[in-house]
Amino acid sequence: MSTELLAELENAVDRRRNFAIISHPDAGKTTLTEKLLLYGGAIHEAGAVKARKEQRHATSDWMEMEKQRGISITSTVMQFDYHNCKINLLDTPGHQDFSEDTYRTLAAADNAVMLIDTAKGLEPQTRKLFEVCKMRELPIFTFINKMDRPGRGPLDLLDEIEKELGLQTYVVNWPIGSGDRFKGVYDRRFKKVHLFERSLRNKQAAKDTMMDLDDPQLKDLIDPDLYDTFMEELELVEGVGPELDIEQIHAGKMTPVFFGSAMTNFGVELFLDAFLEYALKPGNHQSTQGEIEPTYPEFSGFVFKLQANMDPKHRDRVAFIRVCSGKFEKDMLVNHARTGKTVRLSRPQKLFAQDREVIEEAYPGDIIGLNNPGMFAIGDTIYMGQKLEYEGIPCFSPELFAFLRNPNPSKFKQFNKGVSELREEGAVQVMYSSDESKRDPILAAVGQLQLEVVQFRLQNEYGVETTVEWLPYTVARWVDGGWDALNKVGRIFNTLTVKDSWNRPVLLFKNQWNCQQLEGDHPELTLSSIAPLGSGKEAIAL
Repeated sequence: MSTELLAELENAVDRRRNFAIISHPDAGKTTLTEKLLLYGGAIHEAGAVKARKEQRHATSDWMEMEKQRGISITSTVMQFDYHNCKINLLDTPGHQDFSEDTYRTLAAADNAVMLIDTAKGLEPQTRKLFEVCKMRELPIFTFINKMDRPGRGPLDLLDEIEKELGLQTYVVNWPIGSGDRFKGVYDRRFKKVHLFERSLRNKQAAKDTMMDLDDPQLKDLIDPDLYDTFMEELELVEGVGPELDIEQIHAGKMTPVFFGSAMTNFGVELFLDAFLEYALKPGNHQSTQGEIEPTYPEFSGFVFKLQANMDPKHRDRVAFIRVCSGKFEKDMLVNHARTGKTVRLSRPQKLFAQDREVIEEAYPGDIIGLNNPGMFAIGDTIYMGQKLEYEGIPCFSPELFAFLRNPNPSKFKQFNKGVSELREEGAVQVMYSSDESKRDPILAAVGQLQLEVVQFRLQNEYGVETTVEWLPYTVARWVDGGWDALNKVGRIFNTLTVKDSWNRPVLLFKNQWNCQQLEGDHPELTLSSIAPLGSGKEAIAL
């Protein structure tokens, strides 16, 4: 590798930060995303997430159903510049029915921001997503949101994080008051007090008055009882709290904690500044050739998400690629690890939610969009030079199953195309009955909202109305060894045998007990809750 290319890669990696936001629904994740974009200069006015026609929609919520319901149901990617750094922000769905999409997105992230509602503390979905971050050893930054509303005490929240997640907490800024009396925060990095004023309709950057902790004016600007409580708590944090340890943060064992309010813009800019300093830069990725460093001279990356119809006018399909090593350049020829084919990447796009622009180059840590005419699947590796494949992406065992019916025979072609493209992007798993007389696809999902989204999109994007017929099963298991292994067992009971989109046998059970009973009756049959992957290494068990 030339010294010029090495210097170019080192500089690019040094400037990049990449993170995904994880949270329980309604913790304010999309609002925080909007405000980070606002402070990053990527947008000039933050959009509300409410489903009202007179309000702007959140930049990250581009799908029609997201706008109608006021929730995030797809992952989006937004890149923006801030303080000479290039930030790739991966916004993920908060709703538990879309956990798979979030898990795939975390595979492409170098850091995670855990958003917590000050009134509710840690919630089930946050705990579940934390386990994935822990499994991937991602650095976790904690933003305790909605401090302008009534909530639990900050010390109580820190204690919950430490006890339930086993994370050391390092307080970066400490709140002054809460609820209606939330006045600002004390930034421990620079030992400055920041007192905030609400901006016009909370759509622009908050006004920030900064002063020293010992400034005599501070007592005049804060109620006496509020000032005394703040000073007592701060003294406790300074005296008992751990020292900042960047290595522990990067290992995912210590979480920097920030307090603020995304809705009113309080503390968002302070979080972004500290994140740039503490966050992990793009790092190594495990592959069949060992760990690949971002400065490895040959380009490589993997597909972590597919999305159909981001531009409904053109019925497009986009593959999201995480760049892992080397320099990406427009029109370059790369190898497709799964198929062995050579592919020219002629229309690479920089993604900003639904908006896109053609890019000429990209570096490790960046996310690029590629036109996908059916070539790419989730987990695929593309590379130059020596062949390599990156690790597979986790896949859930579905819990809900239903036949999807097309009552209009004239829409047969559109129906098949829609089901195929939505399956490819991972919106839902698609299975088929082993009985050849039953041709209707079986939708397999983690949550009901996934099925509702598929039906909505089939009608909205493909013009096909559908109905569903629910099946009484809650557990799916893939058969190790395929059809041969299953045929050796002979007839089995309390089970429905179906096949997935790759013609692999899947057993559906009404409950966990039925599954365990079959395993006890046929110990020679090995079942897996993880779907085998067509490329990369075996999926990680969840």
